[in-house]
Amino acid sequence: MKHICVYAASSDAVDEEYKEAARRIGLLIGRRGDTLVYGAGKIGLMGECARAVHENGGRVVGVIPDRLVDLELEYREADELIVTESMGDRKAIMASRADAFIALPGSIGTLEEMMEALTLKQLGYHAKPCAFINTRGFYDWLFAFFGTLVYENFLKEDSLDMFAVCATPEAAYEYLDSYEPQALPQKWF
Repeated sequence: MKHICVYAASSDAVDEEYKEAARRIGLLIGRRGDTLVYGAGKIGLMGECARAVHENGGRVVGVIPDRLVDLELEYREADELIVTESMGDRKAIMASRADAFIALPGSIGTLEEMMEALTLKQLGYHAKPCAFINTRGFYDWLFAFFGTLVYENFLKEDSLDMFAVCATPEAAYEYLDSYEPQALPQKWF
């Protein structure tokens, strides 16, 4: 059984295609008997994913700061709901419980969480698989920016091997299933 950490949007106002991707990754997690580790939201892509995990027999671990519980945004049906004092504590617990990281489309928080997972991987704190589900080319701008980082010598090109870009949730799971940790190049030029 794997613990899959999914970072995702908290917006319900997004296009149905993004919601469907969230439900598909949740369905895969659930049907495989894996555990979702996520930010514990009942709304947006987070909620879609968590409900799909449960509907398909999987387990849900939600980690949420007390401030968001006060706003009643938590998915109370989680099998395990961990309430933290801060966002930093939330991210640390999610990272420690995860065997893999997946980013669905999302906003600033999703991006920040996945960038931290990649930073920690780059610095050798973990060797876990990291994948972006690039629904409708959502993250194309980010990968173009990564290309700029390489071109301008802020990032080694080999560092782009730290993650996979997957068009579908199914492709993301294929990547997780075939993942073997690789030695990463030293970060510094």
